[in-house]
This record gives sequence, C-alpha cells and structure tokens, in this order.
Amino acid sequence: MAAYKKSLIAVALLWWVALVHLQSHPQRIVSIIPSVTEMLFAMGAGPRVVGVGNFDRYPPEALTRTKVGGLLDPDVERIIALKPDLVVLYGTQNDLRMQMKRAGIPVFLYQHAGLSDITRTIRDLGTRVGNIKESEELATRIDGEIADVGTRVSGRPRPRTLLVFGRDAETLRGIYASGAVGFLHDMLEAAGGTNVFADVRRQSIQATSELAIARSPEVIIEIGAQTASTSGRNLGAWQALGSVPAVRNKRIYLLTGDGMMNPGPRISDSVRRMAQVLHPEAFETERKK
Repeated sequence: MAAYKKSLIAVALLWWVALVHLQSHPQRIVSIIPSVTEMLFAMGAGPRVVGVGNFDRYPPEALTRTKVGGLLDPDVERIIALKPDLVVLYGTQNDLRMQMKRAGIPVFLYQHAGLSDITRTIRDLGTRVGNIKESEELATRIDGEIADVGTRVSGRPRPRTLLVFGRDAETLRGIYASGAVGFLHDMLEAAGGTNVFADVRRQSIQATSELAIARSPEVIIEIGAQTASTSGRNLGAWQALGSVPAVRNKRIYLLTGDGMMNPGPRISDSVRRMAQVLHPEAFETERKK
C-alpha cells in the first residue's frame, strides 16, 4: 500500500513539474514580423501563435491567425485583446514596446542583421518560447545547407554581381540594390558572388543606370516577393545598358518568391537558388538526377 501511495505521489509530482514547465513558457504569442512568424511555425511553436502581422503569408497556417497590423501601424487594442504572454516586435518599434510594457506584456525584440544572425535568432527565440531542441535542429539544418552551397562554389571565380531588390517594372528607374551590409549581401557572398557595391557600407543603395554602368556587373540578379509587380518586371529594360558585361553575356536573372526577401527558415533555399544562377556548373549533378 505504501509503495502504491509513493507511486501516485511520484506521478503527481511529474505532472506538476510538467505543468509548471509548460506555464513558464509563452502560450499565446503575437508576432508581427513575417520572418519571426515563420521561425515560430518552423520550430513547432505555431499552435501557440494567436496573432500575426498583416504581411505574414507563410506558412499557410499563419493566414488563419488574427491580423494585428504591420510594423508601421500595429493595432495595439487588438494585440492586447488577444491576451498574449509574448509579443514579438521590431527593435525600432519603441512606442509599441512601451505600450506593451505598460500593459504588462513581455516582448521579444528582433532586428534584421546579417546571414549568421538568422540562425542565432532562431536559437534565441527557441530558448525564449521553450522549443530549444527543435530550434537547434532547425538552425543546424539551415547552417548545414548554407555550408553545402559554400563547398560547391568554393574555388570558383566569383562574378561581380549587382543584386537588385526593387525597381520600376518597365524601366531602370527606382533601382534599389544591396550594399555591403545585411543578409542580402551575405546571401550573395555565400552563393559565390562578389557584390559590386562591396565597398559601400550600407544595407541598400539607390542606384542609377549610370552607376550600374560604372560598376560593370558580370551578373545582375533581381529578387522579390511573388507579386504581380515582380512577375511582370521587364528584364528587357536592361538591354539599354549594352556596355554592361551582364547584359552582353545575357546573365540577368529574376528570382521571385517571398522567401528570397525573408530572413527566415527558407534562407538556405534562397542562397542555393542564387548560387544556381551564379554557378550552374556546380549543380550539374543535381539536374541530371
């Protein structure tokens, strides 16, 4: 009888410890940052996400969550009404941060940085929400996939590349290109390219066609989310710059999909896609399978 009572006590203790552990991690999470929302779902914390930003589109399950505004126009009342115990917000959202503090709601601060910071954020976020093992496995897989790309392109010539993430669809006006800071630049480097703006320590550069000619890229890569604007973007507009090596040699590429612009779990796929246009010969065996 005594042994039976001890057994019941042990089971009750284990149940209590598990309950305390569960309650010590956030159970109602709001994330208004697409890349972090994707991280949460990828590490298995998706069922605890109750609110997302207006621009969250992936994974499909995120579309079923309550929309709470965007980075510039967060709906504070709706966020608070969801009774979250963790809100993920951008590091520069000082007003929202103070409002969450006044409401007694914990926050997780995020800010875009370099390529290596993506997996660091995944690990930090996993620790914060209690998915340590899953986040470590996810981050390790991403690091490994990027390392595989690095091995494939290692020792190959690194073409001078203009990485464009925005411009007017039919003209060469409004060109925005990656500078030498941030995850886009790091993606290009990891994929085996050399950024033509590697000497400009900024995340983005508003480039004119004259500047594009002066930088003389051997490859031009345009990236963007899968929208009507990017799908209809006229790559033929570059033909006006006939003296540019990338134009002469027909090395102009458009890589679409929101994963290309999202510093989240799909980043290793984006690095691989970039490497496949920069160094197609490094992936010949894959295409033959």
